[in-house]
Amino acid sequence: MNAAHLHLALNHLPVIGSLFTALLLGWALLRPAYELKRAALGAIVLVALSGFPAYFTGEPAEDFVKPLPEVSKALVHNHEEAAEKSFTVLFVVGVAALAALLWTGRDPVPKWVCVALLVAMLAVVGLMGWTANLGGKIRHPEIRAR
Repeated sequence: MNAAHLHLALNHLPVIGSLFTALLLGWALLRPAYELKRAALGAIVLVALSGFPAYFTGEPAEDFVKPLPEVSKALVHNHEEAAEKSFTVLFVVGVAALAALLWTGRDPVPKWVCVALLVAMLAVVGLMGWTANLGGKIRHPEIRAR
């Protein structure tokens, strides 16, 4: 397995995971069970942690694909810039979710905290989708705009 393959294998977890956790948190807000809200926040923390290997395998993957003649350095750069933004926001939201879990202890997480984190996770979902789309354009000319 080379660096690009490893990056491709790992980067799906924060992308799909952010969507899953946003949906889980949205569902938890509709339900009376406080355990579901805590589980959703815990899932956000795990997804944020999954961003580390995806992000830090990006540079070695870049080094692997940049010399290839059909790879556009501009597309790689755009993906890298988007990944920095996405990873930063995901990390901040993950820290906020962890802080909420620690702050509330065994008590229910306040609804306003869950609503704020849901809004933030929706932003993460958008950023992750944008980043993934830019990454796909590096080696998939069929998804590039004509």
